[in-house]
Amino acid sequence: MDIPKAHLVDMYETMVRIRRFEERIRELYFADKLPAFDIAAGLIPGEMHLSAGQEPVAVGMRPHLHPGDAITATHRPHHVAIAQGVDLNKMAAEIFGRETGLGQGKGGHMHLFSVEPNFGCSGIIGEGMPVAVGAAMAFKARGTGNIALSYFGEGAANQGAFHESLNLAALWKLPVVFICEDNAYAISVPKASSTAIPDNSDRASAYGIPGVLVPENDPVAVYEVMGAAMDRARRGDGPSLIEIKTDRLWGHFEGDADAYRSDEFKEDMNERDPLVAFGKRLVEEGVLSEAEQAAIKETEYATVEAAIDFALASPYPAPEAALNHVFA
Repeated sequence: MDIPKAHLVDMYETMVRIRRFEERIRELYFADKLPAFDIAAGLIPGEMHLSAGQEPVAVGMRPHLHPGDAITATHRPHHVAIAQGVDLNKMAAEIFGRETGLGQGKGGHMHLFSVEPNFGCSGIIGEGMPVAVGAAMAFKARGTGNIALSYFGEGAANQGAFHESLNLAALWKLPVVFICEDNAYAISVPKASSTAIPDNSDRASAYGIPGVLVPENDPVAVYEVMGAAMDRARRGDGPSLIEIKTDRLWGHFEGDADAYRSDEFKEDMNERDPLVAFGKRLVEEGVLSEAEQAAIKETEYATVEAAIDFALASPYPAPEAALNHVFA
């Protein structure tokens, strides 16, 4: 791998942090929700969309980021937020609805927002694409040298916002990269039942911009493709569209019976777990020893646990705070 060792180690550390955070959130999400699943009960009421398996699409861009770059993500945002460097304590507190959270406990896990770094997400499908175009337009007008990244699922590529955003970004040669996380299912709908072509990256040709397919859920491949696209955007050469074939290891949301995916499909998917595969590759190629990997896991697990402890020790917002920070 012709990649600096520091970048490889950082990507692995970040993948471990993301996976452990998702595992702990998953464990605590089901507190008081069982044996009869009650989505409104427990420490984290409401829906929860976790990104285990999709870590490569987030960590591959991380070494190429500059301070001030903007990222918009989906309703499944934790991996991207963590990879960009959103404060883990504040993020955990927001998920648990505490006043020390990113949005003082009012946004929840689908509506994370952080000024530093420049991150936002939404539960609205395709919403982040025009927002990223707006950020890129501002960067170009101000001459900051920054770029915007927009993450979205393959289902969102059939939204009007996708085509409008690509068209305007290409027309004005804006510094933005569009990243399609193709996990093969838009909730329970398989891609072949909703999309006329196999690869959304081919749609880039309609707007005269590069379209690149990353066919495997590999952080190294994502690193290389994202580096080229992000450099292109910074040079002023305009946007790119990248589609990454990735895997959602768990259901669309926690509590999802996931019956629409066959047992064989899920078994194959679990056998190619990207965290396990990347860790094994780093050992085989002498980047990390098994002892070093164990030390990384110990450190990252402790970091996650500290964030969870911070969240659970934080107070809930006062009832009257519901009237603050709203539009009249």
